[in-house]
Amino acid sequence: MRVRVDPLVCEANAVCVGLAPEVFDLDDEDVLRILAPDVPPEEQDRVRHAVRSCPKAALTLDE
Repeated sequence: MRVRVDPLVCEANAVCVGLAPEVFDLDDEDVLRILAPDVPPEEQDRVRHAVRSCPKAALTLDE
């Protein structure tokens, strides 16, 4: 599984960071960084939940 962010859509609401902090982070300029684009198996359920919970639908999963 791989996760991507569309930087033109992301508003840095940090919902994903709260749900999967091992995979998502906001930098000092409020730009979303994906720490683990190739999602480890133990994080996949949380990342799926984070993608579904994104208020701007800025995250995409490739499974």
